[in-house]
Amino acid sequence: MAERKILVLFGSQTGTAEDMADRIGREARRRHFACRVEALDSYSVVNLIHETLVIFVCATTGQGDPPDNMKNFWRFIFRRNLPQNSLCRMDYAVLGLGDSSYPKFNFIAKKLHKRLLQLGAHPILSPALGDDQHDLGPDAAVDPWLKNLWNKVLSLYPLPPGLSLISEDIRLPPKFVLRFLDQEVAMEAGILKKVDAHAIPTELHPFQAPLVSNQQVTAADHFQDVRLIEFDISGSGIQYSPGDVVMIQPQNSPQDVEKFCTLLQLDPKRVFLLEPHDLDTPLPPQLPQPCTVRHLVERYLDIRCVPRRSFFQLLSYFSLDEQEREKLQEFSSAAGQDELYTYCNRLRRTTLEVLVDFPHTTCNIPVDYLLDLIPRIRPRAFSIASSLQAHPDRLQILMAVVQYRTKLHEPRRGLCSTWLASISPSDGVKIPLWVKKGSLKFPSDPDTPVIMVGPGTGVAPFHAAIEESAALNKTGICLFFGCRGKNTDFYFHEEWAELEKRGILTLFTAFSRDQEDKIYVQHRIKENAAFVWDLINIKQAYFYLAGNAKSMPTQVTDALKEVFQKEGTMSSEEAEQYLIMLEKSSIVIFHKAQGANQMDNVYYLKLTICLWAEQKKNRWNGFLHSLLCTAGDCQNTQAFAAFYWMQSLGRQKCSIQPLQFFIRRMWCSKVASGPHTEYILISSS
Repeated sequence: MAERKILVLFGSQTGTAEDMADRIGREARRRHFACRVEALDSYSVVNLIHETLVIFVCATTGQGDPPDNMKNFWRFIFRRNLPQNSLCRMDYAVLGLGDSSYPKFNFIAKKLHKRLLQLGAHPILSPALGDDQHDLGPDAAVDPWLKNLWNKVLSLYPLPPGLSLISEDIRLPPKFVLRFLDQEVAMEAGILKKVDAHAIPTELHPFQAPLVSNQQVTAADHFQDVRLIEFDISGSGIQYSPGDVVMIQPQNSPQDVEKFCTLLQLDPKRVFLLEPHDLDTPLPPQLPQPCTVRHLVERYLDIRCVPRRSFFQLLSYFSLDEQEREKLQEFSSAAGQDELYTYCNRLRRTTLEVLVDFPHTTCNIPVDYLLDLIPRIRPRAFSIASSLQAHPDRLQILMAVVQYRTKLHEPRRGLCSTWLASISPSDGVKIPLWVKKGSLKFPSDPDTPVIMVGPGTGVAPFHAAIEESAALNKTGICLFFGCRGKNTDFYFHEEWAELEKRGILTLFTAFSRDQEDKIYVQHRIKENAAFVWDLINIKQAYFYLAGNAKSMPTQVTDALKEVFQKEGTMSSEEAEQYLIMLEKSSIVIFHKAQGANQMDNVYYLKLTICLWAEQKKNRWNGFLHSLLCTAGDCQNTQAFAAFYWMQSLGRQKCSIQPLQFFIRRMWCSKVASGPHTEYILISSS
């Protein structure tokens, strides 16, 4: 009989894929499989050739990007030197989690499935593509897929003789056991791991940064509280550039910690060692050993998150109250997902509030199940809003304090932003943080002009770039900034006014609520069409867009099309074709900059033009050869456009005029910058 062992590997950004992987792990154990659940980047990928049955659970982030905890695996699995049949022993299945409102819906799961096929692995069944946009969420696709998966798996790996499936009525053992120590530890102050002072900070070894300032930059009567927060990073070894991201590890408030411990009758001073129930289960690396209950609740358990379906399923096992148990079972059933959405997701009810609502169940929760029941607190990402050139040994973020109301009595508050906003420099609190390289790259050539469109807190990475340019005395920066009012949320106005006087910055502002007719950044772009066209078409400007409004990227794109029509004398169709041509050419790549502030997204299109003909497909060769061999300054762009069109380099019919602009841009790039040139041309969601 084949070995009955399952490996479940996940790539998760927000925790949903990890939760789904844990669910698969539990269902595998009910079928008497030895099962290991692990993040893809934690797994030793060189052992993959020895695995016989692997379930991959992969989220897709941004514009088709892998989650942070599978990026190393992603690079490895697509190495060209991997043998074609290297995974011929493996049976596998892929479960994808994504959002169909994005162009590259479940791109990671689809691409991984194809790559595993190329490497000789055998799919058990077609990939499942969970969709956040579905009324029932990803479970609508996952539930039937899992049922089919287990039927297929058991046909390949039958249950051993004398064993039957463990009933859903039976509670599985916890992943970990908390073995409490006898001493009442006075070591809590030293519970954090000691870190090499010379090590670069990471998630497992963050830098404990003192708070230098916490300044509210919106008017006191403004509806939103926005903070400019500065940290002291001296001695950390942290280096960063504009466009990079700082990761901050938040913690629960003392009030919530006390409330949670009271509900579950926990002594926060008790000290424990965490031990895995199964030897194959890795310990969470974020928890120190030994650890206090206070540290576990304050810094690890996300008691303010909105609980998932699996939470209610596990909670139902602990209930001795029939009414509470029936309700919990309903919430965890497929038929009860509408009820669960109404009770929990729509109102953004937190885990702590649910525990209060089910008091007869909460008091019976065994402490060993806490890590099965409640996910860990995930770090929050923020665009860095400062430059090391302007502020040595300092790091700033521009943060909106998340607070909103639902039908619940208490307002909903963001865990990280509320915590940071509550801290004063005089409190002496140190903030765990580390820096990641961002995908938002600014041009290295000081003579390259830049157009930035940054409404609201989306301007944070642009503020960093502007500060750096000012410190280096670079010019040629244009910023379109939008907010509600000149006197309410016009961040950095004094600083930018000074830079305008120095000729470093050209600033266009759009204050939406200072007049009867609302004015947004797209209106200012259209009002300054000639200026924008000259920068993009003639001076080869980079164009960046950041924002938190869902429709804003599309509206800015539409404004750019109007600029092309008016200043480029294109028809509406030609302007659309021009953008489509740039997008659909094989030289256009989508990016989502990581670490945008909460509820903010930064998007840009990166157009990479490589004029070495041998690096392109055959259909490029003739066109590029003609272009490179042409004498003169390429004024006869119509002839080249006709050639481009005849060669069917674009798969859609396209007018000559937009092609002329495209070719002229290519030629100017070659003359100005040499054979390898990168542009960020246009933004789109």
